[in-house]
Amino acid sequence: MSTRREPTARQMRLAVELRRLRDAAGISAREAAAMLGVSSVQISQIESGLSGVSEVRLRRLASNYACTDDGLVDALVAMATDRTRGWWEEYRGLLPTPFLDIAELEHHSTYRRDVEFLIVPGLLQTDAYARAAFSSRIPEVPPEELELRVRHRMQRKVIFEAPAPAPYEAVIHEAALRIRVSDRSVARAQLARVLELSEADHISVRVIPFDLDCFGGTWSSVMLAGGAVPKLDTALGDAPHGTAFIDSEAQLGVFRTLFRRVEAVSLDLERSRDFIHGLAKEL
Repeated sequence: MSTRREPTARQMRLAVELRRLRDAAGISAREAAAMLGVSSVQISQIESGLSGVSEVRLRRLASNYACTDDGLVDALVAMATDRTRGWWEEYRGLLPTPFLDIAELEHHSTYRRDVEFLIVPGLLQTDAYARAAFSSRIPEVPPEELELRVRHRMQRKVIFEAPAPAPYEAVIHEAALRIRVSDRSVARAQLARVLELSEADHISVRVIPFDLDCFGGTWSSVMLAGGAVPKLDTALGDAPHGTAFIDSEAQLGVFRTLFRRVEAVSLDLERSRDFIHGLAKEL
């Protein structure tokens, strides 16, 4: 099997999980190679995401690693054998790789949860709002890339239109709903879009109002994507050079706790809709 030049985030996650299983078993890469009858270089490539692994070899490794979590093994097999070339592939070489990785992650996610304090979540944005948000980026994005970023963000919403769409939950602070990334008409249309999408059975939007006592909050974005099993959940974090994919169990636990905390103090679904209607009337 040929090596990859640039593994996707999904391929890297498979590689990381296989390395974790080996480490938990206390088995060296050389020993794992002997179990498959391959070189230690091949094991290194598999665990670096530079090479794929067949279902037969993956299950043999999991057995030798004494992994008894059948759900996890089946999920890893699905990742290893997946040959999906989604709509995001048309942007390869045109947009930074994390844009493609996020779209692929959402395509396979069993749920999506967002908490935003200063900007409307990307999946809920209108075309005009997204364009204004990307236009404010420093350094400035070239016009042709700006349009590609906006189009890509709009296409990500296909996850809402799937035959059996995954649940999407958003908790948005009042500040994000009030900040105008553009003019009043764009702000008004954005609030209307949030209300429209929130009517879907699989989409829930809650608001954290300013008028809330004893709320320290997280004051940073919380983005979670559900995996086929909880161990394969992914958190998305803002890094200096783009989006970081977080998969350590400890960090995932932190993000899950943060989401539950802000959800607990937010308005319920009906009151949130009424609140957004009130903000729209002010415009």
